[in-house]
Amino acid sequence: MVATLPVAPQVGASPGSSVISAAAAAVAERVSASVTLVGQRGGNGAGVVWRANGLIVTNRHVVRGDSADVVLADGRRLLGRIIARHPDRDLALLKVEADDLPAVEVGDSSTVRPGQLVLAVGHPLGFRGAVTAGVIVAAGQAATPDGPRTGDWLQADATLLPGNSGGPLVDAWGRVIGISTMVNGALSLAIPSQAVENFVARDQPSQARGYLGVNGILVPLRRADQALGFLLTEVVEGTPADRAGLIVGDVVIALGAATVTDQESLPAALLRLVPGEAIPVRVLRGGEPRAFTVVPTERA
Repeated sequence: MVATLPVAPQVGASPGSSVISAAAAAVAERVSASVTLVGQRGGNGAGVVWRANGLIVTNRHVVRGDSADVVLADGRRLLGRIIARHPDRDLALLKVEADDLPAVEVGDSSTVRPGQLVLAVGHPLGFRGAVTAGVIVAAGQAATPDGPRTGDWLQADATLLPGNSGGPLVDAWGRVIGISTMVNGALSLAIPSQAVENFVARDQPSQARGYLGVNGILVPLRRADQALGFLLTEVVEGTPADRAGLIVGDVVIALGAATVTDQESLPAALLRLVPGEAIPVRVLRGGEPRAFTVVPTERA
């Protein structure tokens, strides 16, 4: 059974609120088809079908052994093999022997802003497919009794309980922008989708991805229009970045449509590069904005 948000209008409710409620219920129903139950002895959590070929993302603390029982939304029970764990974040990747699964649409967490409506789907206290709603409170940090906790979190006021761990946090369009991981007081924390996508992509068989030939570090910028940038500490000679005119000391602020907003922004954008497809790069050079066009190649 899938629990969704109530759609029946309240007495005196405006037509607009009824439309929002119905849309939220439709989003919840669609996303729930991609949410699995992940179980091991001692408890259950949630998982998200990240790839149609059987790759499922969950929290590392949900799966402590080498395998876990996975129950799909359609009721099928499968064995999930843990094929990767993130060394720092609370993430684990499972593989089940099934194809054509209903994978989620992955959103761009770098564009998330406080005030956005979000839905969290999971199995709190064993109740399958429960949905709670809230808004984004902070993106990029979490407020705690001990002060701000940084680390590229999404913080929302959607209610989470045991069993929600590993479930998706989605935006109003049903795109996954985070994976629920823990409760922080009355608020919840989610791992941004860009970090999750980066983790999943690293553990897949090699495929043709665009290569620029740069290395660098995330640095703060004292600018009202741009808080962070990616300082190039190396531009490999003869690579696409070098041929395009990028140099050490340039600060990348955007790659294509992806603006550098946190430590995952640029790595996630790099994973989406396609060899041979030109992409605009915006940088600061000596504090002045410059624009370049780079044509990625396939890394040898």
